[in-house]
Amino acid sequence: MEEQSASYTVDDALLSSGFGRFQILILSYAGIGLIAEAMEMMLLSFVGPSVQLEWKLTSHQESMITSVVFVGMLIGAYSWGVVSDNYGRRQVQSFTDVVSYKSLHFLFGFHRRGFLFTAIVTSGAGFLSAFAPNYPSLISLRFLVGIGLGGGPVLGSWFLEFVPAPSRGTWMVVFSAFWTVGTIFEASLAWVVMPKFGWRWLLALSSIPSFLLLLFYAITPESPRFLCMKGRTTEAVDVLEKMARLNNVPLPSGRLVSDKNIELDEVSGSSESATLLSSAEESDNIDKDEGSDFGGIKSVGKLLAPKLIRATLLLWMAFFGNAFAYYGIVLLTSELSNGNRICAKEEVESVHSNNAALYKNVFISSFAEIPGSILSAMVVDRFGRRLSMASMLFTSCVFLFPLVFSRTDMLTTISLFGARLCIAASFTIVYIYAPEIYPTSVRTTGIGIASSVGRIGGILCPLVAVALVHSCHQTTAILLFELVVFLSGLAVSFFPFETKGCRLNDTEVDMS
Repeated sequence: MEEQSASYTVDDALLSSGFGRFQILILSYAGIGLIAEAMEMMLLSFVGPSVQLEWKLTSHQESMITSVVFVGMLIGAYSWGVVSDNYGRRQVQSFTDVVSYKSLHFLFGFHRRGFLFTAIVTSGAGFLSAFAPNYPSLISLRFLVGIGLGGGPVLGSWFLEFVPAPSRGTWMVVFSAFWTVGTIFEASLAWVVMPKFGWRWLLALSSIPSFLLLLFYAITPESPRFLCMKGRTTEAVDVLEKMARLNNVPLPSGRLVSDKNIELDEVSGSSESATLLSSAEESDNIDKDEGSDFGGIKSVGKLLAPKLIRATLLLWMAFFGNAFAYYGIVLLTSELSNGNRICAKEEVESVHSNNAALYKNVFISSFAEIPGSILSAMVVDRFGRRLSMASMLFTSCVFLFPLVFSRTDMLTTISLFGARLCIAASFTIVYIYAPEIYPTSVRTTGIGIASSVGRIGGILCPLVAVALVHSCHQTTAILLFELVVFLSGLAVSFFPFETKGCRLNDTEVDMS
């Protein structure tokens, strides 16, 4: 009993530490990454139409500029999720030691240490996109940007694992607000840059936040929860001690133990298994972990285990619907007005590159994410994740419905503003719920695959928003968005468990 009382878990350390200066620094770094991702995604609604006019592309070629980014993100989200769960949250964003890893891992070669791989790929390919001489090179570079952006969910998991359980929902909403900052900043940047300097300058300037991640990587810590789960408790204690010093609070007394060791202790009836692992044991465990899940097959299998399969499949539906609707609404903001003019046989010369109304409409609709973030912060810890998400999705259907019958400029702006507000709130909450339902051992793999399914929605939505609208089938496009959002709301309603106020699980055994 004495030995049991003289131990503490990562959750205990986070509760005693609270949300202090250490977490603020973690939030700031992760937030820069989210701003970078938002800017790279938002610029698609400006760059595609402008490139189409300059290079005389077809509507299908224009939509591919957007879709190819999501194809890259689909690959990247799965890859970085698997790597993160096997080699660490922090290392997933890295590249320097790639050549030294002893075996290939999934699509890429990795060593468990590296240097901001996703930031290098995103910033490098994003910047080089500005100098693309032709359509194939632009498509190739945007595909690489998508692969880099696929690592975005890792930042959410990394930040989440430093936040105390009671305030997790609220702070994850604050983290998601950085996306809103990125979208508004990108819309403002496009409004200033595009009419005078064109799309190449917009691509170059939008890559700057990704470069900032490189500058501060050296001071970022690994997740102590991940380190504990891998048996690297000495390293986890070092991180927690830094957190306690920066927050000016003491750590709980005793030794740090992981949920994994506590479970072993309960099964064996011995407190010996809760002691710190020796360095030799740590090395053995790490080597086994690194070679045990080639391609992430085991991790994927765990996601489809009896305890998780229902939640996993419904989560995939929710991610698909949210991504399809969110990016579709962003594209519809620019495409509907242009499509209406084409179908009305009106002149559309330079409608995208020089029409100030386009930038104004996108800028206004981007501000919908501010009340969306505030609304999600108000409801997520009060009403729970499921009810909040479902109500937001169904309300979005209500906002879109009038566009089935009429699409005047004023009605389109109001409807898309309201729909984007609700979808932004729902998307924020699903990114809070997703990491909470999975144990640490497969958390970023679960989020990565769910995010990949969402990217499929992102790949398909340009074909709807661009192709259907340009072919004068606006009503069909709106009805399809309605159907997808409504089915996503139903899926959310059937989620098997509520995670509000619950602590994070480290293993499947720990789940109820």
